[in-house]
Amino acid sequence: MSLPRWVSALCTIGALLLGAGTPVAAQGTRPWTPDRKLQQSLERLTQGFRGDVGIYVQHLKTGRGAAIRADELFPTASMIKVPILAMLHARLAAGSMRMQEMQVRGDSAIYGYPDDVGEVGNLKAGTKITTGVLAFLMISTSDNSAAIWLQSLVGGGSAINAWLSENGFDSTRVNSRTPGREADRTKYGWGQTTPREMARLMARIREGSVVNPAASEEMYRALTRIYWNGEALSEVPPWVQTASKQGSVDKSRSEVLLVNAPSGDYVVSIITKNQLDERYEPDNEGHVLLRKVSAAVWKHFEPKTPYTPAAGTAALKP
Repeated sequence: MSLPRWVSALCTIGALLLGAGTPVAAQGTRPWTPDRKLQQSLERLTQGFRGDVGIYVQHLKTGRGAAIRADELFPTASMIKVPILAMLHARLAAGSMRMQEMQVRGDSAIYGYPDDVGEVGNLKAGTKITTGVLAFLMISTSDNSAAIWLQSLVGGGSAINAWLSENGFDSTRVNSRTPGREADRTKYGWGQTTPREMARLMARIREGSVVNPAASEEMYRALTRIYWNGEALSEVPPWVQTASKQGSVDKSRSEVLLVNAPSGDYVVSIITKNQLDERYEPDNEGHVLLRKVSAAVWKHFEPKTPYTPAAGTAALKP
């Protein structure tokens, strides 16, 4: 069966999604140092939040940043798709997989929730789709079925966790469909991480040190083509290239973004857990916090380039 026309169209649209911008040369990351003013600003924003909040911020050129419960475990939700993407590129680099390789749709890739099957979940059994399109859908539209399928193709959660351990990520792990991690899955869901580790993974991709420089560049390109741009990403000017990944489950909202800002790159990782507000609405307390933190960090690092989203943009978000 041929690839559905709408999937081909999505590939074309992906090149036009938010995130495209002027290339910026990679730069080294300075050691993290506390920025008292930023720290105080973010602590004020988290006061009164009905749940737990973890934040890690680092300006890569200067090292300045802030940290709130940055080494505590939190659910990844869909941010776990970044490690899945990294493992895919490890397989590609080893020659055991190809982006152009055709995969055949089976039943095992269907996501468990009927109202959230995504594009891949709607494909008919027997449909062929390339590995590259699966990766695009997993990251850009956060397609859960594509991610489950890719997790299996790259060797499963155990293989991804081994790669994470070998590359110095001691806290970030895949839990779902991973033998021996059932208790962790009950507590954290699909995956778990810390704000610091998720930020560090993004920074290493930016620096070209995940798998190899070519793989890192392609991962970074994928992470700049995000459809879900209504939270932290919405507080960064649309003409500034930003790589990001978002996550959302009932009691948790999360986002990691690396911004190619005028003063130099900075990375922000924000994760909540144990939220009382479980609504899937734009004014969910977690969503509001993501936007406020992102806006505060931009304002702090880029005081000469003020930005406020234009009136009416919120109504245009996915």
